Amino acid sequence: MLILAIETSCDDTSCAVLEVKGTKSQKFKVLASVVSSQIKIHAPFGGVVPTLAAREHVKNLPVVFEQTLSQAGVSMHDIDYIAVTQGPGLVIALLVGINFARGLAYAYDKKIIPVNHIAGHIFSNWLLGTPVPFPLLNIVVSGGHTELILMKKPGAYKNIGATRDDAAGEAFDKAARMLGLSYPGGPQIAARAKNGNPKAYALPRPMIHSKNYEFSFAGLKTAVLYALRKEPSIKKNKKKLTNFCASFEQAVADVIVAKTVRAAKEYKAKTVALSGGVSANDRLRAVLSQTVRAELPRVKLLIPEKKLTTDNAAMIAVAAFFERKNAVSWKRVDANPNLSLS
Repeated sequence: MLILAIETSCDDTSCAVLEVKGTKSQKFKVLASVVSSQIKIHAPFGGVVPTLAAREHVKNLPVVFEQTLSQAGVSMHDIDYIAVTQGPGLVIALLVGINFARGLAYAYDKKIIPVNHIAGHIFSNWLLGTPVPFPLLNIVVSGGHTELILMKKPGAYKNIGATRDDAAGEAFDKAARMLGLSYPGGPQIAARAKNGNPKAYALPRPMIHSKNYEFSFAGLKTAVLYALRKEPSIKKNKKKLTNFCASFEQAVADVIVAKTVRAAKEYKAKTVALSGGVSANDRLRAVLSQTVRAELPRVKLLIPEKKLTTDNAAMIAVAAFFERKNAVSWKRVDANPNLSLS
């Protein structure tokens, strides 16, 4: 089975061709995956500008599509299904990908599999090529999402906790802006935090001891503001900035890992998986790995390759395979910017 996937939910234009061998013991092989980033375009604005993102998708998608088919060595006649991100995301960005998929489906008489973007992030872990025992608990951490998703089988999702305000990636971006660092904030803070002391600044861990599995990073963001007012030299002193970035990273990681591990114990998860753009953060990866190893020795831990943590069409293709029963004609697909998993 060959699946062509299209992803345009935010500011990355991506296409991929996935080969699937077997329907029970699946073997996934990415024949091609092309991503066109818009970071340089949005960086001067400190965040993604929806109209600019949509404009770039219109310009880049035909090129990315042709490159993907060329790299995969296939034509549209070889493709069995077309997968496309339906939501959540920026509606005018989503529509570019959806309309492109509809045009292809009409021209080549193919069915379309609409895919939830968050499901795509979760299924990025299947590209590791290792068996996935259930129940699985996935912590999705990105610019717009921080949520714990329980899965008893592929496609069966239960949201057991999400952020009440800022997502983890959003908190990184806002903290970076206050520190005078460029967009996107996560990689900027991570680069400076690498050799820092994570205990140098006593930043709060919001809701880390709450009985539920909800998150809140607005208080941490406010703590950054107050710390900089009290000690403005943090922004200009290299050592202080390095230590502050490390302390901020550690605070975010501690909250995410504590909630994830506690939920995994309560729901008797056999697998814990990490996904989303923030999952590329080395400190979060290390803290989660160390804690799961110490407290959940019998639980399998899945962490995707870094190239699959950001938005990409390969993960959309894997999710589409498990959603292929929901394939529809080109007439029945539309964008849903607020699409939920549960």
